[in-house]
Amino acid sequence: MRAEGAGPRVAVIGCGYWGKNLVRDFAALGALEAIVEPDQDVARALCHQYGTRSASLAEALADPRIEGVAIAAPAKAHYALAKEALEAGKHVYVEKPLALSTRDGAELVTLAARVGRRLMVGHLLQFHPAYLAMKAFIARGSLGRLTYIYSNRLSFGILRREEDVLWSFAPHDISMILGLTGEEPSDVSAFGASTLHPTVGDFCQVQMSFPSGVRAHVFCSWLHPFKEQRIVAVGERGMLVFEDSAKDATAKLRLYEHKVEWSDGTPHAVKAEKEEGVALPYDTGNPLKDECRHFLEVIAKGSVPRTDGDEGLRVLAVLERASAALRGPKGEPQCLPRVHPGARLAAGVLVHESAYIDDRVSIGSGSKIWHFSHVLSDVAIGDGCNIGQNVVIGPNVSVGSNVKIQNNVSVYEGVILEDGVFCGPSCVFTNVNNPRAEIVRKTQYRPTYVRRGATIGANATIVCGHELGAYCFIAAGAVVVDDVPPFALMAGVPARRIGWMSHAGIRLGADLVCPETGRRYREAAPDDLTEIT
Repeated sequence: MRAEGAGPRVAVIGCGYWGKNLVRDFAALGALEAIVEPDQDVARALCHQYGTRSASLAEALADPRIEGVAIAAPAKAHYALAKEALEAGKHVYVEKPLALSTRDGAELVTLAARVGRRLMVGHLLQFHPAYLAMKAFIARGSLGRLTYIYSNRLSFGILRREEDVLWSFAPHDISMILGLTGEEPSDVSAFGASTLHPTVGDFCQVQMSFPSGVRAHVFCSWLHPFKEQRIVAVGERGMLVFEDSAKDATAKLRLYEHKVEWSDGTPHAVKAEKEEGVALPYDTGNPLKDECRHFLEVIAKGSVPRTDGDEGLRVLAVLERASAALRGPKGEPQCLPRVHPGARLAAGVLVHESAYIDDRVSIGSGSKIWHFSHVLSDVAIGDGCNIGQNVVIGPNVSVGSNVKIQNNVSVYEGVILEDGVFCGPSCVFTNVNNPRAEIVRKTQYRPTYVRRGATIGANATIVCGHELGAYCFIAAGAVVVDDVPPFALMAGVPARRIGWMSHAGIRLGADLVCPETGRRYREAAPDDLTEIT
């Protein structure tokens, strides 16, 4: 056993923005032997403040009094520095990420085992008392079956050039998510964008699916107006929130006992009596100081670090897969769809990277917006819609569910498309009867109602101010200048009724029976067809 005050001695390599915090805490623990910092002004100031000495890298690695090193250099230097330190016989604590490739990370893990030294990765939040309480709460089953985890790490601060926001911000969140699930993801996808520098991403979202069925995502940005560091775990019995950015320490971990109940196949949100949540207790502590203390204990006892090289390698594998997804199948950088932050997109929405989605737009589950299309403000699009290429919708347009709008269609203000409407390629909606380029007639827009199941053929024109009845069928090239009855088959310029169509889109014969489905209809009047039930 070591005598009191004779614990392991360490050197901190890199004493910049984050490294100076390691200097502070190792000094407070009585373990700081030296610092390695190329900026001599910074080195002199820290040595004076903490009563330590400055050394070169070679001197620190050759010093037998130094048993371990803590590396807080830029990420691109982590692999080389950690390798050199391990080969010199030092225990290594390296800030995240472990390396910039799984190949290099695996080499470090193998090397540490071969030379009999401990390799630890600086995943700080694994030492946060609130996160540890969160992890224990979930492990006990108190949240029920875990279904979904999401994490936001957002701020406006240091903008890096040597690494993108994925590698700079996401390791902490990925580490926490892997810790909560206890498994590695079966699928990883990512979107991101570079706005300040063509090769350095400023924001990204990483999506993960796990073998147990848990889904997770991480959203990171350093172009955010305020700081937000929050991870939310959703289970059958409630939602658990760890918000590290909360100013009140007692509010960092809260349980929201909201639930989802099902009735007749429909989910219903059931809010807890205390909608503001319940603060959960957790031990107090300084996460970074606890992490430094843990490294010293690992050296002294020869124990396995909580965040050992294998844990770092698992995080690195997810980062690498996400990074590959950001580059796309051909290696080019991919961008997030141009979606306004005020838009609301449900689960499973696909927006092509060439499309634009404006503010105050809502798009339902499973809908797809394809190449070069633009959805303007105040548009609502339902579930399961397919919006083709070069389509413009809005502003102030309502589109129901399961609507198909094919290429080169403009759906102008005032148009209402109910569920199941089909708009053929290049069909035209107007919103003013007598437009002039030199005269503004926005106050004269006339609404157009297209009822459920209607079909509009290619190149047809729908003059505004009319209603197209349910399941009507407008032939290609027709020009509609009046209301259209339900089930009517319309053709010509101007369009006139030339027959009837069934729900299935089949032209009815004299017996008014759909040959495909057997559904039967009758004429209640010359222009009034109803189904016989």
